[in-house]
Amino acid sequence: MTEGPWSASDQWPYSGVYPSPYAHYVVTSTVIEASPIELTVRLAALADPVRVRLLGVLARGGCCVCNLQDQVPIASNLLSYHLRVLREAGLVTATRRGRWVDYCLDADGFATLWTEMATAGLPLPGEPVTDTWLGERCETVEPER
Repeated sequence: MTEGPWSASDQWPYSGVYPSPYAHYVVTSTVIEASPIELTVRLAALADPVRVRLLGVLARGGCCVCNLQDQVPIASNLLSYHLRVLREAGLVTATRRGRWVDYCLDADGFATLWTEMATAGLPLPGEPVTDTWLGERCETVEPER
C-alpha cells in the first residue's frame, strides 16, 4: 500500500519514536552555545496557566490529588497530565498513599531552577532587571524617498 511518497516498506521518520525531551543539551544554533535542557524544561513547565495555578495551590501546602481537583476544576486526565509535567520538571513530588496520591512542591527542584537561571545569567526574583543598552547602537538607515 502506497500513500503519498511513503510506501509500506519505507520507514516513516516519525514512527512514534520521539527523541527524549530530557536529553542533556539542546543546540539551538550553530552560533549559540548549547544550553542545559533542564532549565528549558522547568521554564516550559511554568509556561502554562493551569500548572501555575496548581503550583499556587501547592504553595499553600501539600494535598491529595482529589483536593487539587476541587481547587483546579479541570478534567481528571488533564490534571494528571499537568501534574506529570510538573513532576518530570522536578517542581513537585508525589507520594502514593494507598489508592491516593499526595503532591507537594519540591524545594530542591525550585532551588535547582533558581541556580540554573543564575548560571544562565537570567535575573532571579527580586533582582533588578538591567535596562541599559549593551554596546553601541547600530546605525539606522533612512529610507530613500
